[in-house]
Amino acid sequence: MPEVTNKSSTILVTGSNGYIGTWIVRKLLERGFSVRAVVRSEQRGKHLLGSFSTYDDRLELAIVPDLAKEGAFDEVVKGVEGIVHTASPVVAISGHPDEIVKPAVGGVTAILHSALKHGTSSKRVVITSSMAAVEYQSDHPVTYTEKDWNVTTMAESDEKAENASSYAKYCASKVKSEQAVWEFVEKHKSEISWDVSVLNPPWVYGPPIHDVNKPSALNSSAKYWFDAVVKGELPATGSTDPLTSPGGGWIDVRDCAEAHVRALERVAAGGKRIFCAAGYPHVWQDFFDTANGLKPQPYEGSLAKGLPDGIKRVKNTLDSRLSKEVLGIEWCSMEELTRDTLEDFQRRGSEWIVNVSE
Repeated sequence: MPEVTNKSSTILVTGSNGYIGTWIVRKLLERGFSVRAVVRSEQRGKHLLGSFSTYDDRLELAIVPDLAKEGAFDEVVKGVEGIVHTASPVVAISGHPDEIVKPAVGGVTAILHSALKHGTSSKRVVITSSMAAVEYQSDHPVTYTEKDWNVTTMAESDEKAENASSYAKYCASKVKSEQAVWEFVEKHKSEISWDVSVLNPPWVYGPPIHDVNKPSALNSSAKYWFDAVVKGELPATGSTDPLTSPGGGWIDVRDCAEAHVRALERVAAGGKRIFCAAGYPHVWQDFFDTANGLKPQPYEGSLAKGLPDGIKRVKNTLDSRLSKEVLGIEWCSMEELTRDTLEDFQRRGSEWIVNVSE
C-alpha cells in the first residue's frame, strides 16, 4: 500500500489550528515536509504562521470556511501526497444529534470525495477518529479490539434524539463518521489510488501549543485535565465516583501527533484501524497521585489530592498491539505528560496558577 516517504512532498492537514492539529503541523515541518494547513478563516491561521515562522517557506494556509460543503476541498487536495483529516465538531449540544453528526460525516466524506476526484498525487489519507467510536458500555469486563464499535451509545443518540446525553451524541458522530470512511473506501476501492489509515485515540492530554490564552479556552480534553488535576473539579459521571472509576484511556498529545505522522510514513498503516493509547484505562486518582508525587514540583499552585487510598475500579482493557507493531512508538509516561503539562501551565502565568482548598 502507498506510504508517504518523500520529505519534499506537501501534506494537507485539516483542523490544523486545533489542539492535536497544531502538534501534527509542527512534527511534519520538523520532519522536512511542507504543510498546507486548512483553517476556516485567515484569522484562525495567524497563530500557526507566527508559531512556525521559521518554516514560512514550507507552510501555507488554505481557507475552507465550510468543511462539510460538497467540493470544499477540491482545490486544496491538488498536489499533495498525504492528507491528515483531524477536523471534526466536538462541542456539546442540547439539540438534535444531527447538529453534530451531519457536520462530522459531511466533513470526512467531503474530503474523501475531493481526494477521489482531484487528489491524483495523493498516496495516504489519515483520519482522526476516536475511542468514543469503539468503547461501549458492558456489564462484564471487555477487551476492546479493532473490530468493536460503540453501537449501544449510538443507539441512545438515535432513539432519544434531543433528549440523549451530549456524550451519546458525540459518540454517534464518531461512530457514523468513521463508518462513513470505511464505507467510502469499500465503495470506491477500484477507483482510488490512495489508501486510508484511521487512528482512534482516547482522551488526549498534554501541553498545548495551539492558540489558547486562558484555561477556559482549552479544548475539551485538555480542559478536563486542567479542571481535574489542577482545580480538583471532576466531570460528572452519574452514580459512579469519578476519582476511582475508569475514565477510558489516555495519550499525550505529542504522541498522538507523532502517530498521525507515522501513519503517513509506514506502509503497514494503510487500510488499518489503529488504537493509540499510552495507558488504558485510567482513573483521575492516577493523575492526582502522579502530579503530587513529582519531585521537584514544577507547579507553584497547590494541586488537588483526591483520595490517595481510594479503591480504583478498573475493568475493561484495550488490545493496542497493532499500534506498537505498525507505528513503533514508545509512548510518553504519565509522569512525563504530567510534569511537562504543569511546567507549561506554570510558564503561562498567574491565570494558570490555582491554589486548591481541600
